Amino acid sequence: MNRTAALLSLLLAVPAALAEELAVNPDAGNSGFSAIFDAALGERINAVSSAVGCTVTFDEKTSLAAGRCSVPLTSIKVDADETKSGHFHDWATNKKSDPKACTLEAVFSGVKLGPLAPEKPAAFAAQIPFTVCGRTRADGGKERLAGTALLFPPGAYGEKKTIRIRATIAAFDRDAYRIGPGYTEGWLARVQSLAKVVAPTGAVELSLFAKAK
Repeated sequence: MNRTAALLSLLLAVPAALAEELAVNPDAGNSGFSAIFDAALGERINAVSSAVGCTVTFDEKTSLAAGRCSVPLTSIKVDADETKSGHFHDWATNKKSDPKACTLEAVFSGVKLGPLAPEKPAAFAAQIPFTVCGRTRADGGKERLAGTALLFPPGAYGEKKTIRIRATIAAFDRDAYRIGPGYTEGWLARVQSLAKVVAPTGAVELSLFAKAK
């Protein structure tokens, strides 16, 4: 009787162990991060990076995903301009830490991506906490991420299963994370002149290819 109970317990535990591990390779160049800030009276600023890295656990039975994604601050380029990029790095760190040690990061769990099927993008939405150089949003809130997930079975996009995720945060507020000249030493004298040309809120877009390990 004890052996039967032990076997039943083992069988019940198997589905939880079948959750699959996937990863987004930050060096592959096929995944990307883009943030567009378009000021009504000023300029359109586009910050981009292709160095998005993720580790994801996906349970095909429940269609739930959990994991962590991050973008190194120094990989983000603003309008392909070194000076603008340097300014953004100053604003993100508030000149209080080394930009090389800073990441933009999201840790998530219980995100329902499916059910997934080839050639049929599945819509999803989730509330996800973000941090910038370790700082959470000032109000402690999360960002609403909405997008689609598409399954590529083995052989369709490489040898292993791949899930392509495209998602957008429609209104990402830099001020909520204290990113900007007003929070950065040495920039205070420029705040007024920049107020009308630097938009504090923009759209953040992600395009990720998560491959099975």
